[in-house]
Amino acid sequence: MIKVIKSEKNSLQIEIDNLTLAELLRVELWNDEDVQNAAWQRDHPIKNPVLFIQTKSKSPKKALIDAISRIEKINDSVVDEFKKSIK
Repeated sequence: MIKVIKSEKNSLQIEIDNLTLAELLRVELWNDEDVQNAAWQRDHPIKNPVLFIQTKSKSPKKALIDAISRIEKINDSVVDEFKKSIK
């Protein structure tokens, strides 16, 4: 589950029900030169993390979509390598 909490021109806050996914997105967002800030916060261990994204000029939604695309490519590459290694 992903829930948009706040969406503005250069900032986005989304609640994600998976801490691992929030961390993966945070790390990959930092690979985008237009991202000024990417961080997550969790108020309590039983609560979902909130991912914060701030950008310079690009839409934060676009930065998020770009990060997801890069993660998908990395994932596909890992799967391909795994399939080759077990043959």
